[in-house]
Amino acid sequence: MHLTNRKSNFFALMLTMAVCLAAVFGLQPAAAASSFVDDDGREVTVSAPFERIISMYSAHTENLYDLGAGDTLIGAHSTSTFPAAAAFLPRYDYNADPEKVIAADPDLVIIRPFISKRNPEFVEALETAGIQVVSLYPEKFELFDDYFRKLALLTGNEETAEQILTNFHQEIQHISDVTAAIPEKQRVFFESTDTNLRTVTDDSMAGLAIQLAGGINVAAGAEPTTAGSSIASFGAERILENADEIDVYISQRGAMNAGGNQHTIRIRPGFQTIKAVQDGRIYVINEKMVSSPNLRFLTGVREIARYLYPEVMDDLSSWQTDTSATRRDLANIIFHADHLPIYTPSSSKYYEEDHSGHVYGMFEDIPWTDADFDAIETIVVRGLIELDETGEVERFNPDEPVTRYDTARAIFISHTFPEPDSAAAVSDLSAADHPAFIQAMADFGIMDLNDGAFEPDRVMTCGEIVDAFLKAQPYLSKEAE
Repeated sequence: MHLTNRKSNFFALMLTMAVCLAAVFGLQPAAAASSFVDDDGREVTVSAPFERIISMYSAHTENLYDLGAGDTLIGAHSTSTFPAAAAFLPRYDYNADPEKVIAADPDLVIIRPFISKRNPEFVEALETAGIQVVSLYPEKFELFDDYFRKLALLTGNEETAEQILTNFHQEIQHISDVTAAIPEKQRVFFESTDTNLRTVTDDSMAGLAIQLAGGINVAAGAEPTTAGSSIASFGAERILENADEIDVYISQRGAMNAGGNQHTIRIRPGFQTIKAVQDGRIYVINEKMVSSPNLRFLTGVREIARYLYPEVMDDLSSWQTDTSATRRDLANIIFHADHLPIYTPSSSKYYEEDHSGHVYGMFEDIPWTDADFDAIETIVVRGLIELDETGEVERFNPDEPVTRYDTARAIFISHTFPEPDSAAAVSDLSAADHPAFIQAMADFGIMDLNDGAFEPDRVMTCGEIVDAFLKAQPYLSKEAE
């Protein structure tokens, strides 16, 4: 017993010395390996963060960027186009020769179970070459957090993931709380595909988004087309049976789910009887915001809430101030005053096409992480704010002041004005590049004159811009609603 105690004391002393030496010389003990079982049943052990990753699914790619691990990506599937940087990664296809992936020398390839089922030989070739393969896909929204944490573990971003998830759920809960307080609930039909006019199941991500946004799903209880599917049968006949009950009609667009657009929905036989069609409340939403396991699900919930309750969700009170307006302010005011749906490309070929003017997501001074990214991109793509096209680098210049001419231009483009009863006399009409912009503002009393002068170069306050857009609401173009 005495000898055992001496040995214990000796080892305790040695351990204490080792800890002290580690502290003095900055040595760190080796991190313990962590493990989990992926969605194909393989045991995955992570002893250190992976540094050369190829993502075979767009949601994986997007989530890795959100985690701050975008620099670990050396390639992605062709459907990875958000953020914009993902569209320029080297492309890899699970239907192609696996040797291309093997030659890239990744230390991790992230797939999903669909790929294992569709092309098991591809996956087997990667594993035979000694490449770590991890298969992940959360079938239901309640599994998203666990999935996101696994991506974080693979890349060494566990603390970041917890912060992101906390904010994510708090923001969704906030939207849900706001819409829950609205007494008159809006009823919505969600079109998942225009093939047989299918909808979504109650437990799908899109079905959940409708609930969280405070909407009542007209197609609640619709049966899935196949066991476990999030797509449900419905059809034109049942839609028209509920024509008087559909306040808002939402169609999703994307590579996997191709619903209709405002025009094709409006001209379908019998659809003119649908309340939402009569009221001009048809909206198209990108499937990546409501049917893909990524953080933009929050954007999708907020977007549906904006469709359902625009007066509440697009409240302008925070801009009704005497503060001098910036271009960032102008973009936000237009976005909310005109209740514009968020623009985001639905085609994976977007960056392969030629574009005149601004290319989505390519501003040097408005990164995709900017809080106002969606509003600014939506406004700019619509051409409502004039850009400085000098040089090869795209800049928005968000802090530049906004003039009366800038505001007049945005209102004129997004609104449709009839022929006026009479033309107002504007003394400085010739001072504008496009006199029609300011003439319309004067003719319809949208913006006041100062002793007959419009003063196109005068900087406006946020409150003045809000007031002008509110006055212009009766003339808002249908295309902008």
